[in-house]
Amino acid sequence: MRSFLFIPGDSPRKLEKGIGSGADALLLDLEDSISPQNKAQARDITLAFLKETVPVKTRPRLFVRINGFATGLTDADLDAVVAGRPDGIMFPKAEGGAAVTHCDAKITAREAIHGLPDGTLDMIAIATETAQAIFLAGTYGGSSKRLKGLTWGAEDLSVELGAEANRDRDGNFLAPYQLARSLCLAGAAAAQVQAIDTVYVDFRNDAGLRRECEEARRDGFTGKMAIHPAQVAAINEVFTPTPEAIQRAQAVVAAFAADPTAGTIGIGGVMYDRPHLERARQLLARVKIGG
Repeated sequence: MRSFLFIPGDSPRKLEKGIGSGADALLLDLEDSISPQNKAQARDITLAFLKETVPVKTRPRLFVRINGFATGLTDADLDAVVAGRPDGIMFPKAEGGAAVTHCDAKITAREAIHGLPDGTLDMIAIATETAQAIFLAGTYGGSSKRLKGLTWGAEDLSVELGAEANRDRDGNFLAPYQLARSLCLAGAAAAQVQAIDTVYVDFRNDAGLRRECEEARRDGFTGKMAIHPAQVAAINEVFTPTPEAIQRAQAVVAAFAADPTAGTIGIGGVMYDRPHLERARQLLARVKIGG
């Protein structure tokens, strides 16, 4: 998955519009975009949308962002939406692998209640939204078989840190958030799950979005969250391997396959070693599963 589009769970119109956005996954939000008085209504609307949309074959993947443990709303969210059989749950304000294991147990109980096989729902965790979470970014490995991705956030973290801003005047992340980004990337690699970059909030700044996508792809992220449908096309384009990159990866894999004992291979005057082979395999795997 390359693009993950947030949609408020209390807006039937926006939910319906999201289906045609081109996003690989929709993040049906019960958390930050929903006011306290609209939480119950958002659950009902989201469940109705899931029941209508999940059976459709040509649709994006559907994840529901629930409310975090500290809110006391997690159980009510899961009670409502697991019945709709979403593809997964986005777990916000995750604080390490132990919290993911705890959330996994809650999901497992609801799967059993609704007659779903264990592990039906996947999970994506947001790994940097609290100060405590920063210190636990390397603990997600082995925490849950349903964990498929880690992402990070700067908005909630900046509130917790008491910061005046999380970006400089040029739109670049300041040092504390660069650290959070790096820890998320490393944590995802350590847990062997997808690394997903955070949102770009200036949704009318196409050049800034593209730059941030390209930097994220360069560093190892394989997808990015979006807050507006207009951002989806650029995200998909940047995180889709180019024909040239695919051809180069195929050449590396083929060269090592032809000489399995080789430690290095020369192709077109460029030397490739075993880490390049693994990188090529990862790229081709993403292409095989659709990005």
